[in-house]
Amino acid sequence: MAQGVTAMGLTAVDLGLRGAVSGVFLLIIIVALLRRATDQHTLLGMAMSAGGVFYAITTAPYFPKAFWWWVLPILSAQPAVFWLWARAAFDDDFVLKRWHGAVWLAMVAFGFALTLGWANWPALAGAGGRVLSLVTLGLAVAAAVQTVKTWRVDLVAQRRRLRLAMLAINVGLIAVVAGAGFAAIPVVVPGGAGSFPTAFCLFVVAMLAGVGTFGMPTAVTANDATAAIAPGDISPQARRADRATTGGVAVDPLLLRRLDHVMTVERVYRQEGLAIGALAARFDVPEYRLRQAINEGLGYRNFNAFLNRYRIEDAKTALSDPAQREVPVLTIAMDAGFQSIGPFNRAFKAETGMTPSEFRRDALVQTAPGSARDQEIGQWRRDIG
Repeated sequence: MAQGVTAMGLTAVDLGLRGAVSGVFLLIIIVALLRRATDQHTLLGMAMSAGGVFYAITTAPYFPKAFWWWVLPILSAQPAVFWLWARAAFDDDFVLKRWHGAVWLAMVAFGFALTLGWANWPALAGAGGRVLSLVTLGLAVAAAVQTVKTWRVDLVAQRRRLRLAMLAINVGLIAVVAGAGFAAIPVVVPGGAGSFPTAFCLFVVAMLAGVGTFGMPTAVTANDATAAIAPGDISPQARRADRATTGGVAVDPLLLRRLDHVMTVERVYRQEGLAIGALAARFDVPEYRLRQAINEGLGYRNFNAFLNRYRIEDAKTALSDPAQREVPVLTIAMDAGFQSIGPFNRAFKAETGMTPSEFRRDALVQTAPGSARDQEIGQWRRDIG
């Protein structure tokens, strides 16, 4: 009897947590719609939230078993949405493309094929389920790697903590579901054993998302539909919005002047592999203070974007110099501090709207003592004279 009462109590708490999860995620979606943001970070954040609502409802106790055949295939593709969100959130150069949507559709289609073929070919369907679990684990690892690669260069302290917490919990959920697929344990089946831990994890994720959306200053989230679910560098205006102070700690103007000196005079940005920790050690200040100075004092969210501002200006000067006409673009990029030509080309085009070669051609034409246009005009005048 006592066990029955305990089970009923856990089920009631389970359902309550799932209701709260659904409410928070729906509220995030509504806020995003009201702000009418259409950037890829917002769209993927809304997809993540919608997936959270769907997952919370369809894995709840007493969910009708008759709907399992279409519920599980859609749930199986949610890791693809999470992977795309992580790419958009942590990779400033990421652009959502059609083939990304094709990956999601392929996972949904594969899930439906497994569900429909389970009755007639259980062994084949079981093998396919393990393949799908392997893909899920691969996407979770890819998302984790993306966070590790770019966490150090993120300058917004609150966002860095929130991202890591959300990512750890989400990757944990995906790993549990994928591991269950390998072991043929239906933990995501509605009403299955282990439903309460899943509900609790979902609740924590929803609360973190809610804090990220509604707990940060309005100025920071004005250009992001959600700060936690869509936290990428979206625009210069969004970067400048982070200048609002946090915790009442003012940015040291002396530190900003020293930072400007080492960047414009000493040109430390040319140093290969320059990290924010090494720069903080150079100033003999804690790393968090330097992050705060660059973020709140100069308006940058990403340390690489801060360095690239100086590197690109350096490269533009070299590309415009007639004396360096024959110097390869790669050499100029390396001299400016870039480690390879790919990131340089992407950053340069994002800043100027032109490739380095196009910029050099136009700059050298404008600085030439007698441009082609001037020669044409001179010839026309001689012809009519």
